[in-house]
Amino acid sequence: MRDLSGIVKAYDVRGVVGDQLDADVVRDIGAAFARLVGGPAVVVGHDMRDSSPGLAAAFAEGVTAQGVDVVSIGLASTDMLYFASGRLELPGAMFTASHNPAQYNGIKLCRSGAAPVGQDSGLAEIRQMVEQGVPEFLGQRGSVSERDMLVEYAAHLRTLVDLSGIRPLKVVVDAGNGMGGHTVPEVFAGLPVDVVPMYFELDGTFPNHEANPLDPKNLVDLQAKVRETGADAGLAFDGDADRCFVVDENGDPVSPSAVTALVAVRELAKDPGGTVIHNLITSRAVPEIVAEHGGKPVRTRVGHSFIKEKMAETGAIFGGEHSAHYYFRDFWRADTGMLAALHVLAALGEQERPLSELTSVFDRYASSGEVNSTVDDQAARMAAVRAAHEGRDGVTVDDLDGLTVEFADGSWFNLRPSNTEPLLRLNVEARDAEAVAALRDAVLAIVRG
Repeated sequence: MRDLSGIVKAYDVRGVVGDQLDADVVRDIGAAFARLVGGPAVVVGHDMRDSSPGLAAAFAEGVTAQGVDVVSIGLASTDMLYFASGRLELPGAMFTASHNPAQYNGIKLCRSGAAPVGQDSGLAEIRQMVEQGVPEFLGQRGSVSERDMLVEYAAHLRTLVDLSGIRPLKVVVDAGNGMGGHTVPEVFAGLPVDVVPMYFELDGTFPNHEANPLDPKNLVDLQAKVRETGADAGLAFDGDADRCFVVDENGDPVSPSAVTALVAVRELAKDPGGTVIHNLITSRAVPEIVAEHGGKPVRTRVGHSFIKEKMAETGAIFGGEHSAHYYFRDFWRADTGMLAALHVLAALGEQERPLSELTSVFDRYASSGEVNSTVDDQAARMAAVRAAHEGRDGVTVDDLDGLTVEFADGSWFNLRPSNTEPLLRLNVEARDAEAVAALRDAVLAIVRG
Protein backbone atom coordinates (compact mmCIF):
# COMPACT_ATOMS: atom_id res chain seq x y z
CA MET A 1 0.00 0.00 0.00
CA ARG A 2 1.23 3.50 -0.84
CA ASP A 3 2.14 5.91 1.95
CA LEU A 4 1.40 9.56 1.14
CA SER A 5 2.15 10.87 4.66
CA GLY A 6 5.28 12.63 3.42
CA ILE A 7 3.53 14.73 0.75
CA VAL A 8 -0.04 15.36 1.96
CA LYS A 9 0.31 18.46 4.11
CA ALA A 10 -2.22 20.47 6.11
CA TYR A 11 -3.38 22.55 3.14
CA ASP A 12 -1.88 20.99 0.01
CA VAL A 13 0.21 18.25 -1.57
CA ARG A 14 3.93 18.96 -1.82
CA GLY A 15 7.13 16.98 -2.33
CA VAL A 16 10.34 16.41 -4.25
CA VAL A 17 9.68 15.57 -7.89
CA GLY A 18 10.81 12.08 -8.91
CA ASP A 19 11.34 11.04 -5.31
CA GLN A 20 8.03 11.74 -3.57
CA LEU A 21 5.95 13.14 -6.41
CA ASP A 22 5.73 11.59 -9.89
CA ALA A 23 3.23 11.17 -12.72
CA ASP A 24 1.79 7.93 -11.32
CA VAL A 25 1.06 9.40 -7.90
CA VAL A 26 -0.34 12.60 -9.39
CA ARG A 27 -2.54 10.64 -11.84
CA ASP A 28 -4.10 8.78 -8.91
CA ILE A 29 -4.54 12.01 -6.94
CA GLY A 30 -6.38 13.43 -9.96
CA ALA A 31 -8.65 10.38 -10.07
CA ALA A 32 -9.34 10.60 -6.33
CA PHE A 33 -10.06 14.32 -6.58
CA ALA A 34 -12.51 13.70 -9.43
CA ARG A 35 -14.35 11.15 -7.30
CA LEU A 36 -14.37 13.55 -4.34
CA VAL A 37 -15.84 16.52 -6.21
CA GLY A 38 -17.81 14.78 -8.97
CA GLY A 39 -18.56 16.32 -12.38
CA PRO A 40 -18.92 18.00 -14.67
CA ALA A 41 -15.32 19.31 -14.88
CA VAL A 42 -12.16 20.36 -13.02
CA VAL A 43 -10.11 23.44 -13.95
CA VAL A 44 -6.32 22.92 -13.90
CA GLY A 45 -3.47 25.47 -13.97
CA HIS A 46 0.27 25.27 -13.45
CA ASP A 47 3.29 27.46 -12.69
CA MET A 48 6.60 27.82 -14.59
CA ARG A 49 8.51 24.91 -13.00
CA ASP A 50 9.93 22.43 -15.51
CA SER A 51 7.94 19.60 -13.94
CA SER A 52 4.61 21.43 -13.80
CA PRO A 53 3.19 20.86 -17.32
CA GLY A 54 3.87 17.12 -17.18
CA LEU A 55 2.39 16.72 -13.70
CA ALA A 56 -0.66 18.78 -14.66
CA ALA A 57 -1.17 16.54 -17.70
CA ALA A 58 -0.90 13.40 -15.54
CA PHE A 59 -3.46 14.85 -13.11
CA ALA A 60 -5.78 15.53 -16.07
CA GLU A 61 -5.41 11.90 -17.15
CA GLY A 62 -6.55 10.79 -13.70
CA VAL A 63 -9.52 13.17 -13.72
CA THR A 64 -10.71 12.21 -17.20
CA ALA A 65 -10.31 8.50 -16.42
CA GLN A 66 -13.11 9.02 -13.90
CA GLY A 67 -15.45 10.45 -16.54
CA VAL A 68 -14.88 14.09 -15.52
CA ASP A 69 -13.79 16.77 -18.00
CA VAL A 70 -10.77 19.04 -17.54
CA VAL A 71 -10.51 22.72 -18.43
CA SER A 72 -6.81 23.53 -18.72
CA ILE A 73 -5.88 27.20 -18.25
CA GLY A 74 -2.15 26.55 -18.72
CA LEU A 75 0.33 28.95 -17.13
CA ALA A 76 -1.30 30.64 -14.14
CA SER A 77 -0.70 32.23 -10.77
CA THR A 78 -2.48 30.53 -7.88
CA ASP A 79 -4.94 33.40 -7.52
CA MET A 80 -5.65 33.14 -11.25
CA LEU A 81 -6.61 29.49 -10.70
CA TYR A 82 -8.90 30.60 -7.86
CA PHE A 83 -10.41 33.18 -10.21
CA ALA A 84 -11.05 30.47 -12.80
CA SER A 85 -12.64 28.22 -10.15
CA GLY A 86 -14.90 31.07 -9.09
CA ARG A 87 -15.78 32.40 -12.53
CA LEU A 88 -16.39 28.95 -14.07
CA GLU A 89 -17.96 27.53 -10.89
CA LEU A 90 -15.69 24.48 -11.03
CA PRO A 91 -13.35 22.76 -8.58
CA GLY A 92 -9.69 23.40 -9.35
CA ALA A 93 -6.12 22.19 -9.07
CA MET A 94 -3.03 24.39 -9.21
CA PHE A 95 0.40 22.85 -9.75
CA THR A 96 3.00 24.83 -7.84
CA ALA A 97 5.37 24.56 -4.90
CA SER A 98 5.14 28.32 -4.32
CA HIS A 99 8.53 29.53 -3.01
CA ASN A 100 10.08 26.08 -2.48
CA PRO A 101 13.31 25.21 -4.38
CA ALA A 102 13.23 23.97 -7.96
CA GLN A 103 13.22 20.26 -7.14
CA TYR A 104 9.83 20.56 -5.42
CA ASN A 105 6.34 20.69 -6.80
CA GLY A 106 2.85 20.41 -5.37
CA ILE A 107 -0.89 20.69 -5.84
CA LYS A 108 -3.24 23.25 -4.30
CA LEU A 109 -6.82 22.01 -4.55
CA CYS A 110 -10.14 23.82 -4.21
CA ARG A 111 -13.80 23.08 -4.62
CA SER A 112 -16.10 25.08 -6.87
CA GLY A 113 -15.99 28.78 -6.09
CA ALA A 114 -12.40 28.51 -4.77
CA ALA A 115 -13.58 26.89 -1.51
CA PRO A 116 -10.56 25.41 0.31
CA VAL A 117 -9.60 21.76 0.38
CA GLY A 118 -7.52 20.92 3.47
CA GLN A 119 -7.02 17.93 5.74
CA ASP A 120 -10.52 18.22 7.19
CA SER A 121 -12.24 19.17 3.94
CA GLY A 122 -11.10 16.52 1.49
CA LEU A 123 -7.33 15.99 1.57
CA ALA A 124 -7.52 13.15 4.09
CA GLU A 125 -10.13 11.39 1.92
CA ILE A 126 -7.97 11.83 -1.19
CA ARG A 127 -4.96 10.40 0.61
CA GLN A 128 -6.94 7.41 1.85
CA MET A 129 -8.33 6.73 -1.62
CA VAL A 130 -4.90 6.85 -3.28
CA GLU A 131 -3.25 4.73 -0.59
CA GLN A 132 -5.95 2.05 -0.82
CA GLY A 133 -6.30 2.20 -4.61
CA VAL A 134 -8.68 4.49 -6.50
CA PRO A 135 -11.65 2.48 -7.88
CA GLU A 136 -11.72 2.12 -11.64
CA PHE A 137 -14.42 4.00 -13.54
CA LEU A 138 -15.97 1.93 -16.34
CA GLY A 139 -17.93 4.66 -18.13
CA GLN A 140 -16.87 7.09 -20.86
CA ARG A 141 -13.68 9.09 -20.29
CA GLY A 142 -13.85 12.82 -19.86
CA SER A 143 -12.25 15.24 -22.31
CA VAL A 144 -9.66 18.03 -21.99
CA SER A 145 -10.26 21.54 -23.32
CA GLU A 146 -8.09 24.65 -23.11
CA ARG A 147 -9.08 28.14 -22.01
CA ASP A 148 -6.89 31.20 -21.43
CA MET A 149 -8.18 33.11 -18.38
CA LEU A 150 -5.44 35.76 -18.06
CA VAL A 151 -7.33 38.64 -19.71
CA GLU A 152 -10.53 37.88 -17.78
CA TYR A 153 -8.59 37.61 -14.52
CA ALA A 154 -6.89 40.98 -15.01
CA ALA A 155 -10.14 42.66 -16.04
CA HIS A 156 -11.92 41.32 -12.95
CA LEU A 157 -9.24 42.65 -10.60
CA ARG A 158 -9.51 46.10 -12.20
CA THR A 159 -13.26 46.13 -11.51
CA LEU A 160 -12.55 45.72 -7.79
CA VAL A 161 -10.05 48.60 -7.44
CA ASP A 162 -10.25 51.79 -9.49
CA LEU A 163 -6.82 53.17 -10.36
CA SER A 164 -7.93 55.18 -13.39
CA GLY A 165 -7.85 58.55 -11.61
CA ILE A 166 -4.68 58.20 -9.53
CA ARG A 167 -1.56 60.29 -10.00
CA PRO A 168 1.14 58.61 -12.12
CA LEU A 169 3.30 56.21 -10.11
CA LYS A 170 6.59 54.49 -10.74
CA VAL A 171 6.63 50.99 -9.23
CA VAL A 172 9.40 48.41 -9.26
CA VAL A 173 8.06 44.85 -9.42
CA ASP A 174 10.27 41.85 -8.56
CA ALA A 175 8.57 38.72 -9.88
CA GLY A 176 11.40 36.47 -8.69
CA ASN A 177 11.24 34.58 -12.02
CA GLY A 178 7.83 33.36 -10.87
CA MET A 179 4.28 33.74 -12.15
CA GLY A 180 4.14 37.48 -11.44
CA GLY A 181 6.16 37.83 -14.64
CA HIS A 182 3.17 36.36 -16.47
CA THR A 183 0.33 38.20 -14.71
CA VAL A 184 1.70 41.67 -13.87
CA PRO A 185 2.02 42.93 -17.48
CA GLU A 186 -1.63 42.14 -18.20
CA VAL A 187 -3.00 43.42 -14.87
CA PHE A 188 -1.12 46.75 -15.10
CA ALA A 189 -1.68 47.32 -18.83
CA GLY A 190 -3.26 50.72 -19.40
CA LEU A 191 -3.00 51.87 -15.78
CA PRO A 192 -1.16 55.10 -14.83
CA VAL A 193 1.64 52.99 -13.37
CA ASP A 194 5.15 52.89 -14.83
CA VAL A 195 6.30 49.35 -14.03
CA VAL A 196 10.04 48.76 -13.68
CA PRO A 197 10.30 44.96 -14.15
CA MET A 198 12.77 42.74 -12.32
CA TYR A 199 13.19 39.02 -13.02
CA PHE A 200 10.03 38.68 -15.13
CA GLU A 201 11.54 35.77 -17.09
CA LEU A 202 9.68 32.60 -16.12
CA ASP A 203 12.31 30.25 -14.70
CA GLY A 204 11.52 27.57 -12.14
CA THR A 205 15.19 27.25 -11.19
CA PHE A 206 14.97 30.74 -9.59
CA PRO A 207 18.38 31.90 -10.88
CA ASN A 208 18.37 35.31 -9.16
CA HIS A 209 17.01 34.61 -5.69
CA GLU A 210 14.49 32.41 -3.90
CA ALA A 211 10.94 33.52 -4.68
CA ASN A 212 10.05 34.04 -1.02
CA PRO A 213 9.64 37.76 -0.22
CA LEU A 214 9.19 37.13 3.51
CA ASP A 215 12.92 36.36 3.76
CA PRO A 216 14.71 39.74 3.93
CA LYS A 217 17.62 38.59 1.76
CA ASN A 218 15.22 38.15 -1.15
CA LEU A 219 14.18 41.81 -0.98
CA VAL A 220 17.68 43.27 -1.32
CA ASP A 221 17.59 43.61 -5.12
CA LEU A 222 14.14 45.20 -5.07
CA GLN A 223 15.11 47.66 -2.34
CA ALA A 224 18.21 48.74 -4.26
CA LYS A 225 16.26 49.21 -7.50
CA VAL A 226 13.56 51.28 -5.78
CA ARG A 227 16.21 53.64 -4.39
CA GLU A 228 18.17 53.71 -7.65
CA THR A 229 15.14 54.58 -9.81
CA GLY A 230 13.41 56.92 -7.36
CA ALA A 231 10.31 54.74 -7.52
CA ASP A 232 7.20 55.40 -5.43
CA ALA A 233 6.99 51.79 -4.25
CA GLY A 234 8.22 48.25 -4.81
CA LEU A 235 6.29 45.00 -5.02
CA ALA A 236 7.74 41.50 -4.58
CA PHE A 237 5.75 38.38 -5.48
CA ASP A 238 6.41 34.82 -4.44
CA GLY A 239 6.76 31.95 -6.93
CA ASP A 240 3.07 31.36 -7.59
CA ALA A 241 2.28 35.09 -7.17
CA ASP A 242 -0.45 34.67 -4.58
CA ARG A 243 1.56 36.61 -1.97
CA CYS A 244 2.80 40.16 -2.37
CA PHE A 245 5.27 42.06 -0.21
CA VAL A 246 5.50 45.87 -0.35
CA VAL A 247 8.46 48.23 0.13
CA ASP A 248 8.14 52.01 0.36
CA GLU A 249 9.95 54.77 -1.57
CA ASN A 250 12.96 54.43 0.75
CA GLY A 251 13.21 50.72 0.07
CA ASP A 252 12.00 49.92 3.58
CA PRO A 253 9.60 46.97 3.98
CA VAL A 254 5.97 47.76 4.76
CA SER A 255 4.69 45.31 7.35
CA PRO A 256 2.01 42.93 6.00
CA SER A 257 0.02 43.89 9.10
CA ALA A 258 0.12 47.53 7.97
CA VAL A 259 -1.02 46.45 4.51
CA THR A 260 -3.83 44.44 6.13
CA ALA A 261 -4.96 47.50 8.10
CA LEU A 262 -4.74 49.80 5.07
CA VAL A 263 -6.79 47.48 2.86
CA ALA A 264 -9.26 46.84 5.69
CA VAL A 265 -9.93 50.58 6.01
CA ARG A 266 -10.56 50.82 2.26
CA GLU A 267 -12.90 47.82 2.26
CA LEU A 268 -14.77 49.16 5.30
CA ALA A 269 -15.31 52.45 3.47
CA LYS A 270 -17.18 50.46 0.81
CA ASP A 271 -18.98 48.22 3.31
CA PRO A 272 -19.39 50.02 6.66
CA GLY A 273 -19.62 47.79 9.70
CA GLY A 274 -18.16 44.79 7.91
CA THR A 275 -16.22 41.96 9.52
CA VAL A 276 -12.46 41.72 8.96
CA ILE A 277 -10.49 38.55 9.71
CA HIS A 278 -6.94 38.71 11.05
CA ASN A 279 -4.79 35.81 12.13
CA LEU A 280 -3.34 35.75 15.60
CA ILE A 281 0.19 36.81 14.62
CA THR A 282 -0.84 40.00 12.85
CA SER A 283 -0.18 43.17 14.80
CA ARG A 284 -2.77 44.17 17.40
CA ALA A 285 -2.89 47.44 15.46
CA VAL A 286 -5.08 45.58 12.93
CA PRO A 287 -8.06 44.88 15.23
CA GLU A 288 -7.65 48.32 16.82
CA ILE A 289 -7.82 50.09 13.44
CA VAL A 290 -10.67 47.92 12.19
CA ALA A 291 -12.70 48.77 15.31
CA GLU A 292 -11.82 52.48 15.03
CA HIS A 293 -13.27 52.47 11.50
CA GLY A 294 -16.51 50.83 12.58
CA GLY A 295 -15.62 47.28 11.58
CA LYS A 296 -15.77 44.03 13.50
CA PRO A 297 -12.35 42.35 13.88
CA VAL A 298 -12.34 38.55 14.20
CA ARG A 299 -9.19 36.67 15.24
CA THR A 300 -8.40 33.29 13.72
CA ARG A 301 -5.70 30.64 13.42
CA VAL A 302 -2.87 30.85 10.91
CA GLY A 303 -3.60 29.19 7.55
CA HIS A 304 -5.74 29.82 4.51
CA SER A 305 -8.25 27.02 5.19
CA PHE A 306 -9.08 28.47 8.62
CA ILE A 307 -9.36 32.02 7.32
CA LYS A 308 -11.56 31.09 4.36
CA GLU A 309 -13.84 29.02 6.59
CA LYS A 310 -14.14 31.86 9.11
CA MET A 311 -14.83 34.34 6.30
CA ALA A 312 -17.66 32.13 5.04
CA GLU A 313 -19.03 31.70 8.56
CA THR A 314 -18.98 35.42 9.41
CA GLY A 315 -19.57 36.95 5.98
CA ALA A 316 -16.30 38.85 6.36
CA ILE A 317 -15.39 41.36 3.66
CA PHE A 318 -11.62 40.92 3.98
CA GLY A 319 -8.94 38.95 5.78
CA GLY A 320 -5.19 39.34 6.21
CA GLU A 321 -2.26 37.26 7.41
CA HIS A 322 1.18 38.41 8.49
CA SER A 323 2.62 36.08 5.83
CA ALA A 324 1.33 38.54 3.16
CA HIS A 325 -1.73 36.49 2.21
CA TYR A 326 -4.79 38.72 1.67
CA TYR A 327 -8.33 37.38 1.26
CA PHE A 328 -11.29 39.17 -0.32
CA ARG A 329 -15.00 38.38 -0.17
CA ASP A 330 -15.36 39.79 -3.69
CA PHE A 331 -12.68 37.34 -4.92
CA TRP A 332 -14.54 34.24 -3.73
CA ARG A 333 -12.91 34.64 -0.29
CA ALA A 334 -9.64 33.52 -1.90
CA ASP A 335 -6.21 35.02 -1.35
CA THR A 336 -4.75 37.34 -3.96
CA GLY A 337 -1.63 39.40 -3.39
CA MET A 338 -2.26 41.16 -6.70
CA LEU A 339 -5.53 42.68 -5.49
CA ALA A 340 -3.89 43.81 -2.24
CA ALA A 341 -1.11 45.44 -4.29
CA LEU A 342 -3.68 47.32 -6.38
CA HIS A 343 -5.32 48.60 -3.18
CA VAL A 344 -1.96 49.87 -1.89
CA LEU A 345 -1.21 51.65 -5.16
CA ALA A 346 -4.71 53.13 -5.32
CA ALA A 347 -4.39 54.46 -1.77
CA LEU A 348 -0.98 55.90 -2.62
CA GLY A 349 -2.05 57.47 -5.90
CA GLU A 350 -5.22 59.04 -4.51
CA GLN A 351 -3.17 61.41 -2.33
CA GLU A 352 0.21 63.14 -2.43
CA ARG A 353 2.11 61.74 0.55
CA PRO A 354 4.87 59.16 -0.01
CA LEU A 355 4.12 55.55 0.89
CA SER A 356 6.21 55.68 4.07
CA GLU A 357 3.99 58.45 5.47
CA LEU A 358 0.79 56.87 4.22
CA THR A 359 1.51 53.54 5.95
CA SER A 360 3.08 54.90 9.13
CA VAL A 361 -0.35 55.40 10.72
CA PHE A 362 -1.01 51.67 10.38
CA ASP A 363 2.28 50.63 11.99
CA ARG A 364 1.88 51.25 15.74
CA TYR A 365 4.07 48.67 17.45
CA ALA A 366 7.46 46.96 17.15
CA SER A 367 7.67 43.28 16.27
CA SER A 368 10.26 40.54 16.08
CA GLY A 369 9.23 38.88 12.85
CA GLU A 370 9.15 35.10 12.93
CA VAL A 371 12.04 33.54 14.88
CA ASN A 372 12.50 29.80 14.34
CA SER A 373 14.16 27.41 16.78
CA THR A 374 15.03 23.78 16.07
CA VAL A 375 14.04 21.65 19.07
CA ASP A 376 14.09 17.95 19.93
CA ASP A 377 10.72 17.94 21.69
CA GLN A 378 8.20 20.58 20.61
CA ALA A 379 5.61 19.64 23.23
CA ALA A 380 8.08 19.74 26.12
CA ARG A 381 9.46 23.14 25.14
CA MET A 382 5.95 24.54 24.70
CA ALA A 383 4.98 23.21 28.12
CA ALA A 384 8.04 24.84 29.69
CA VAL A 385 7.14 28.22 28.20
CA ARG A 386 3.54 27.86 29.40
CA ALA A 387 4.67 26.95 32.91
CA ALA A 388 6.86 30.06 33.07
CA HIS A 389 3.91 32.38 32.33
CA GLU A 390 0.61 30.77 33.31
CA GLY A 391 -0.93 32.09 36.50
CA ARG A 392 1.15 35.27 36.70
CA ASP A 393 -0.67 38.52 37.50
CA GLY A 394 -1.74 40.44 34.43
CA VAL A 395 -0.88 37.55 32.08
CA THR A 396 -3.43 35.76 29.90
CA VAL A 397 -2.78 32.55 27.97
CA ASP A 398 -4.76 31.02 25.11
CA ASP A 399 -4.41 27.99 22.83
CA LEU A 400 -6.19 29.06 19.64
CA ASP A 401 -3.08 28.25 17.61
CA GLY A 402 -0.03 27.15 19.57
CA LEU A 403 0.49 29.25 22.71
CA THR A 404 -0.32 32.96 22.86
CA VAL A 405 0.68 34.91 25.97
CA GLU A 406 -0.51 38.50 26.50
CA PHE A 407 0.76 40.91 29.16
CA ALA A 408 -0.89 43.81 30.94
CA ASP A 409 1.20 46.38 29.05
CA GLY A 410 -0.17 45.13 25.70
CA SER A 411 2.89 43.14 24.65
CA TRP A 412 2.38 39.55 23.54
CA PHE A 413 4.02 36.56 21.97
CA ASN A 414 2.84 33.50 20.07
CA LEU A 415 4.78 30.23 19.97
CA ARG A 416 3.63 27.63 17.41
CA PRO A 417 5.03 24.26 16.35
CA SER A 418 5.74 23.74 12.66
CA ASN A 419 3.56 21.11 11.00
CA THR A 420 6.39 19.87 8.78
CA GLU A 421 9.70 20.47 10.60
CA PRO A 422 11.08 20.08 14.17
CA LEU A 423 10.72 23.83 14.71
CA LEU A 424 9.01 26.22 17.08
CA ARG A 425 8.01 29.56 15.53
CA LEU A 426 8.05 32.64 17.78
CA ASN A 427 6.42 36.00 17.05
CA VAL A 428 6.70 38.88 19.54
CA GLU A 429 5.12 42.33 19.59
CA ALA A 430 5.60 45.17 22.09
CA ARG A 431 5.60 48.96 22.37
CA ASP A 432 9.16 49.41 21.08
CA ALA A 433 12.17 47.49 19.76
CA GLU A 434 13.84 47.32 23.17
CA ALA A 435 10.79 45.71 24.78
CA VAL A 436 10.49 43.29 21.85
CA ALA A 437 14.13 42.20 22.23
CA ALA A 438 13.77 41.66 25.98
CA LEU A 439 10.62 39.54 25.64
CA ARG A 440 12.00 37.62 22.64
CA ASP A 441 15.22 36.76 24.46
CA ALA A 442 13.38 35.67 27.60
CA VAL A 443 11.17 33.25 25.64
CA LEU A 444 14.04 31.94 23.53
CA ALA A 445 16.04 31.23 26.69
CA ILE A 446 13.33 28.75 27.67
CA VAL A 447 12.73 27.38 24.15
CA ARG A 448 16.41 26.76 23.51
CA GLY A 449 17.18 25.59 27.00
